[in-house]
Amino acid sequence: MKDSTSSKKADYYYQLGNQYRRQGNFQQANEAYMEAMSLDPESPAAEAKKMMDNIMNYYHKDAYNP
Repeated sequence: MKDSTSSKKADYYYQLGNQYRRQGNFQQANEAYMEAMSLDPESPAAEAKKMMDNIMNYYHKDAYNP
């Protein structure tokens, strides 16, 4: 059973990561997603980070190193 406080914090960091991603601040989005995943490994941040990594690796192979 998940701790509701951890789940709420994870959701906060997931939403924060989404805001950073929409602003084009991919480094901070990555950090927020990682924090969400550390609090809740089942957070949707795991999928969001995976998708962002795939996009960045495709378009910016030389500039992005997760």
